[in-house]
Amino acid sequence: MDRFTGLGEYIQTKEFKERLDIPYSEKIECRLLAQGEYNVNYLFVHPVSKKKLILRVNTASQMHLDDQIGYEYRALRLLEDSGRTPKALYVDGSKEKLHVGIMVMEFLEGHALNYRREMDFAAQCLADIHSVPLIGNEGLMIYENPLQAILDECNEMVETYYQSQFGEPLKKRRIERMLRSGQRMLEKVSKYEGYRCCINTELNSGNFLINGEGENNYLVDWEKPLYGDPVQDLGHFLAPTTTFWKTDVILDQKETDRFIRQYKAYVAGRYDVQGVEERLRLFIPITCLRGITWCAMAWVQYQEPGRLIRNEETFSKIESYLEDGFLERIEAVFSA
Repeated sequence: MDRFTGLGEYIQTKEFKERLDIPYSEKIECRLLAQGEYNVNYLFVHPVSKKKLILRVNTASQMHLDDQIGYEYRALRLLEDSGRTPKALYVDGSKEKLHVGIMVMEFLEGHALNYRREMDFAAQCLADIHSVPLIGNEGLMIYENPLQAILDECNEMVETYYQSQFGEPLKKRRIERMLRSGQRMLEKVSKYEGYRCCINTELNSGNFLINGEGENNYLVDWEKPLYGDPVQDLGHFLAPTTTFWKTDVILDQKETDRFIRQYKAYVAGRYDVQGVEERLRLFIPITCLRGITWCAMAWVQYQEPGRLIRNEETFSKIESYLEDGFLERIEAVFSA
């Protein structure tokens, strides 16, 4: 925890402990659990309840928010009744005493999703989360045209690669060509007016915690939630740029169709699922563009000296996404 100035002292304060019902005399002992691009998670045990808790430290915002951790906290509170997400217990995104935002939430057991054997559990999780009723957007960010919003984000992210001296000219032209194909697809689509809910938008296998049949299965890591079309989540979950991220799996059409049937069955009329397949044919290729352009941006950022968080496994995967063979495979999605 030494990398975050003042954090060790902060979690031993009376004010922090009172919010978590921890006696001031008890010492909180944390150990590193995991780290991503923008967050670091520490594990500690509540001295009284003996429950495992996570101290989540946020270092930056992909959504350009001043209070990124507070936004994530509010989304978790909205979804608490789904039974599929961790309970959020404490948040401080003020940065008055720390230069980072922090949140405390419950630790959940489980292993990462296996795409070949456990898609049914993912369908259950997503159906329950998407069916949580909200009154309006409940403070969540909303995009009137979500597909165009994703494509706009792609164009913004890839500029980092376009402008970098490290970016390869041939890759720049290929990514630019795919983005033009994506824009032509969207020019034929009318504005979405259907059902909206709290969506995760970052559905890789490692964000699921699976415990099996008859047990609790969860979706964690709510860094970028939106009030949007649930098919945006489905498209991200099924896209090859997502499945390949942690597992090297790319789903075939039969596996995709089977998952959608399972998902619709678990929704069980809680919201209108009409048109899911049609919208999925748009969200999957546009999601692929998002994955590629994020990797292009992140690859350049990894070249910067003094980066606060550097995950070598992530960097290796980023490089594989920018290999010619993988880019060719993704480009083929637009001509399918």
